[in-house]
Amino acid sequence: MTQNGREVPYIGVTADLAARVHQHRTGTGSEFCHKHKLTRLVYVEPYDQIVDAIVREKAMKKWKRAWKLRLICQANPHWNDLFEHIHDVS
Repeated sequence: MTQNGREVPYIGVTADLAARVHQHRTGTGSEFCHKHKLTRLVYVEPYDQIVDAIVREKAMKKWKRAWKLRLICQANPHWNDLFEHIHDVS
């Protein structure tokens, strides 16, 4: 997501992606997303077990900002909103 021309990465974990994206888009998700007006899903890593997703989330939250941006840019160079594509496939 961009804010004032600056990418603002947010990392979270959920067992219900559709519901969580809806929360973020309506401003009822995290305070961070609401504050920065983050509404686009630009990177996803699916996991079969929520515990594995939580381990990955905790590790990524310790990353430097540049590492997070590089990961997103490699997977989604234009920062397109992936939710509609992923939601249709699910």
